[in-house]
Amino acid sequence: MKNIIGAKQGPAAARNPAGPEATNEAGAPHSATRFLTVDAESAGQRLDNFLFRHLKGVPKTHVYRIIRSGEVRINKGRVQAETRIEAGDVLRLPPIRISQRAEEGAAPPAPAREFPVLLEDDAVLAVDKPAGVAVHGGSGVSFGVIEQLRTARPGAKFLELVHRLDRETSGILLVAKKRSALVALQDQFRERETGKTYLALVEGDWPANKKVLDAPLARYLLPDGSAGAGERRVRVVAKDHPDAMRAVTLVRVLARLSLPGESAPMSLLAVTIKTGRTHQIRVHLASAGHPIAGDDKYGEADRQRALHKLGLRRMFLHAWRLQFNHPASGERVALQAGLPPELLSLMPPAALEAMARHPTPTVHD
Repeated sequence: MKNIIGAKQGPAAARNPAGPEATNEAGAPHSATRFLTVDAESAGQRLDNFLFRHLKGVPKTHVYRIIRSGEVRINKGRVQAETRIEAGDVLRLPPIRISQRAEEGAAPPAPAREFPVLLEDDAVLAVDKPAGVAVHGGSGVSFGVIEQLRTARPGAKFLELVHRLDRETSGILLVAKKRSALVALQDQFRERETGKTYLALVEGDWPANKKVLDAPLARYLLPDGSAGAGERRVRVVAKDHPDAMRAVTLVRVLARLSLPGESAPMSLLAVTIKTGRTHQIRVHLASAGHPIAGDDKYGEADRQRALHKLGLRRMFLHAWRLQFNHPASGERVALQAGLPPELLSLMPPAALEAMARHPTPTVHD
């Protein structure tokens, strides 16, 4: 184990049977018809995601409109937004003219930003994501880590998220720099061949013998009239629930402690997830009676205000360790991201010693 603490303009486009409409991609304005030939690195990507990358500055609503209208063609045929493109496919993009009002109302580009790098090579980029930053834009968020990285690295041909973290969760985030790496890594996540361990500080004394949480989860929306109406939430449900998704979480107590300035018992846990459900750790721990400190969705509001006064101004959940097989070499890689300063400052020496003693997962864990 190794421990570590697009598309191109192809000749087919120039001689496309569409004839004189075809133009050279390089320097071609959006007001001209264009033909793009899909390269091997872009094969397998959804059409809409491909177009978002190649029609920068064009509102997503307009991209979906030209797909639905049939103005975007692949090999002369009509397609849908979710169509997967293949190497050698020839895409026809219509002239795109955007009104001045639309341009003025378009969201500004994401600001360029780099993040602390844990690992980088030709295939993979692993960064240490801070809390409070979404991994991607959407749901009221204009941009996230991936959009900021793309702006900061205009020469990068391919940057795609391998997996996701909640906005308020800090720690290891993987980004693929090649389509082949993305597919290989996502296959590992799907087949549970990766090792993902988080650090979580929870309310109360976690029972030492409670090591496995195997409880199905289901997503739902908060009802109208409630605080946060329409927001997505997750809850534990019965196995026969129609929306039940199996979720397995492994828990190990690292330390028992109290935050500076109070005596309420808390537990520092090493949490390993065997499935990757939305809000899995947060819901499993809260449903067991030990919500994560600072969790504003599944904890109690009064308690969050008290913790804020004690210096905890975010959820104490950190993607600590990650292991996977490198998509190019096949070598086992183990990454670790230390606690960020705002969490580290709350930990007594005994808790830090316990973290240092916690064994790095092995290949077979």
